[in-house]
Amino acid sequence: MANECMLTTFDNPYDPFEQFTDWLMFDKGKGYDSCERLARIAVFSDDMSQKEIDEETERAIDEIVKYDFTNTYKKFTRIVAEE
Repeated sequence: MANECMLTTFDNPYDPFEQFTDWLMFDKGKGYDSCERLARIAVFSDDMSQKEIDEETERAIDEIVKYDFTNTYKKFTRIVAEE
């Protein structure tokens, strides 16, 4: 079993995994731009494996949440079966 993580906000009622379009429209409508915020913090390279990308994504999400003095963002996690 492995975890998948997404950055979301406390007031977003949509599941970013299952209802991504609705989640994104809410996020953009409120001006949070969670995907763009995550992209600014995460450091990716072309030679990273999917496992490394997932780990870096989670690290960046944890950093955003840690330094979020407005208490807007949270980490949304689900457990998935490994392939």
